[in-house]
Amino acid sequence: MSTMDQKKVARLKRKVRVRKKVLGSAERPRLNVFRSAKHMYAQLIDDNTGRTLCAVSTRTREICDDVSYSGNVEAAQKVGAAIAKKALAENITKVVFDRNGFLYHGRVKALADAARENGLSF
Repeated sequence: MSTMDQKKVARLKRKVRVRKKVLGSAERPRLNVFRSAKHMYAQLIDDNTGRTLCAVSTRTREICDDVSYSGNVEAAQKVGAAIAKKALAENITKVVFDRNGFLYHGRVKALADAARENGLSF
């Protein structure tokens, strides 16, 4: 097995461990984060109904225009701020953070900190 395959398998194992404990509801949805090499994605999910309440990524127009490169900490901070503003517009202040198996540092941590600074609590 190659090194990339081992890293992916390790992330998916962490994801399963986290998702056993983290569950989003209508009053406290799950803030799901995904990072690829080029982009960051964040969405609020109500697991009871299986609905995505709102979503933001570095590919959305308002963030894509603001950043020069979408795969860095600065772009992750903008995604965190934007998802917090969308959540507050829908009267959501409390969320459950789902890091999706990614380690809590770098871009994932920057997104979470920016969401907290802009009004979300988790």
